[in-house]
Amino acid sequence: MAELYEGFTLCGLAAGQSRENSGILGIEPGRDADHVIVTGAGSTVTVYKVSDQKPLGSWAAKQGQAVTCPAVLHGQTGEYVAVHDRNVLRIWRDEDINFEKVFKATLSAAVSRIHALPSSEPLVLFQRGAVRQLDALLAAPQQAVEEVLSEEEVIRWSSCFLEAEQPLLLFSTEKSGECFLYLQKLNPDVLHKYNIGSEGKGVCPIGFTATLENKCITLLCLYSSGCVYKLLVSLHPSAEGEQHLPKSLLLKLPVSEGVLHRAAIASLEEGHIAIVGAPHSASTGDTDFLCIWNTNFQTLQASKKLAGGTYGQLWCNAGKLYVTHGKVLTVLPYRCEKSSLAAALGKLKQTSTQEVTSSPSVLNWNSFPHEEAALEQKTGMRTRNSKWNLKIQATLATSINQVLEDIKGVSREEVEEVLEPFLSCSPVSPQFQLGLADIAVELLKRCQADPGFYPQSVLARLTQTGRLSHSSCPGFLMLVLEKRDYFLAQLCLQHFPDIPEAVTCACLKAFLSVADADLVRVSVDLEGVSLMDGPGQSLEGVQNGFSPVLLEEDSCDVQLTSPKLDQSSSWTDVSLTCPVGLKKSALLNEIIQSSYSESFLLPHLKDLSAQQIILFLQYLQYLYVRSSGDVYTQLPGLRAPTITQITDWISLLLDAHFAVLVMAPEAKGLLAQLHRFVRSQVRLYSELGKIQGTLQELSKIKQAQEIGLYSIEVIELL
Repeated sequence: MAELYEGFTLCGLAAGQSRENSGILGIEPGRDADHVIVTGAGSTVTVYKVSDQKPLGSWAAKQGQAVTCPAVLHGQTGEYVAVHDRNVLRIWRDEDINFEKVFKATLSAAVSRIHALPSSEPLVLFQRGAVRQLDALLAAPQQAVEEVLSEEEVIRWSSCFLEAEQPLLLFSTEKSGECFLYLQKLNPDVLHKYNIGSEGKGVCPIGFTATLENKCITLLCLYSSGCVYKLLVSLHPSAEGEQHLPKSLLLKLPVSEGVLHRAAIASLEEGHIAIVGAPHSASTGDTDFLCIWNTNFQTLQASKKLAGGTYGQLWCNAGKLYVTHGKVLTVLPYRCEKSSLAAALGKLKQTSTQEVTSSPSVLNWNSFPHEEAALEQKTGMRTRNSKWNLKIQATLATSINQVLEDIKGVSREEVEEVLEPFLSCSPVSPQFQLGLADIAVELLKRCQADPGFYPQSVLARLTQTGRLSHSSCPGFLMLVLEKRDYFLAQLCLQHFPDIPEAVTCACLKAFLSVADADLVRVSVDLEGVSLMDGPGQSLEGVQNGFSPVLLEEDSCDVQLTSPKLDQSSSWTDVSLTCPVGLKKSALLNEIIQSSYSESFLLPHLKDLSAQQIILFLQYLQYLYVRSSGDVYTQLPGLRAPTITQITDWISLLLDAHFAVLVMAPEAKGLLAQLHRFVRSQVRLYSELGKIQGTLQELSKIKQAQEIGLYSIEVIELL
């Protein structure tokens, strides 16, 4: 069994890419499961935090240079390694800013790929087949490199493994339609060559993926004919010299006519593979799909249509699939688990009419979790593939269809009565999640067709299940804004994981436009605010650990005057009052904590008026001064924004509206305060930089072995 969850955009693709080239050269793992390194096909290397969809650092080669292989992270040193212009090696750290000033070494031969290993030196694969460890290469960058491949033989794919603490490199080549496989061992230095043959004229491998298990490499090859072949590569072959490697057909994709041109394959867990760029059924020739197949039973487990067309690129890292399509790089979380033949085929056991009742008002939904838990207690293990679980899934399918029929054309009260038993249970099942989405879509259609129909309580219950998303019911949040239902809008922002930036900005505009008086009777979750927030609540100067007198020794270069701001005061000296009410504060906090991509959000922020921008900036300033007065970077409240989120939004608003704010007379005082804030932070970090060396030396001083209850130690700083 396998599932594809709702995806999200990590970044946009470079403008001007062709239908055959996405502009992404490769994606490699970062420091942990939440970080990846994205290498552009031009000159950029960017590190992203996946959960925040934000770049943490970006480096670019100068004009005229091109990064020619994906950058990797050195697992032992924490440094990034990349190659530009085929043979120029670059190594740098996170704190390095100028790519031209980082370590540089010119090699004697062109590089094909660099492969990183978690606890070993990276491996450098040259275009002519030679392999070197990075440390050995850095010792003599101009060392001679042997040519392993014959003339016109080209490397198509490569991957590395670690077996018994020894690195291995596997790579495939092609020459005149014939395919070869090389296995390179480094300790001792041994190279094995295999011939994997061809499948006839016009048919060639277009994708590879490999896994290592029990001292044997399993290689899967996707051919342009739609066939997936399995090859077993032993780490200790008995024969020497070039060997023929037999292959067995693992899966035949439903390619009705023609051949595949741009497709990719990735190995997943529990006997599953992911394929992009191939049709999901024989009835359609559309190849713009991402599919997960069960290789044990040769069945399709999950599929997703990708808008804008695919480029035949697919990466897998830490339970997430990365795929380029249209103008974006999308991340899709997935889950695979062992499945029975019945589940793989989708033929769940059908129960008799006596076992399944069609009316949800009669069916005892709550019995499912309790009976399943009791069954687990008896067996001592999860029984997802048991007959009882199959019965539950069949019951769900039948009952969801019945619920959809029963809510058509009935009143709001009747809808609540029909759905109450269904919403009172929460079985862990993809069918239940899809059923909730179908019910939400059906209710949205009713609301759009009949303006007088709006089952607010039912929609709130559906949202609070945490199993809906914007992509499963796209019109949900916009309908809520149209109805001015701010409570439900807040719930959507809390529970929907994939709200587009345009909709987020629409929510922000609605929250800034509503008057505080109109929110008096509205029920709003106030967990994200404290009692200090709200109109009339003032905040006196907090210091954030530095002296405003010291920071203001340098006066502003530009004299900005405002009756509300004394020029001798600092950012944190002013007495601030929260510019919005308590409930509006809670709504705005949900916006500040939402996920977004800066490049997609900025164009929509330009739609806000100058008055709305000033109000939001004033509120962000209030939040920042509140949070900067404490040693913690989190405001009081369970869902309060962090200081990083606050400063990010301040930067976004200034980027989107700086010209408008400069021209607006009412924004002068606010801009002056922001100007002072930036200057104070620059001075603070400058002063910290002066004592950085001293602090580093203090950390190196070894303490005496025995220290009594009281001692005085004199440390000389030279």
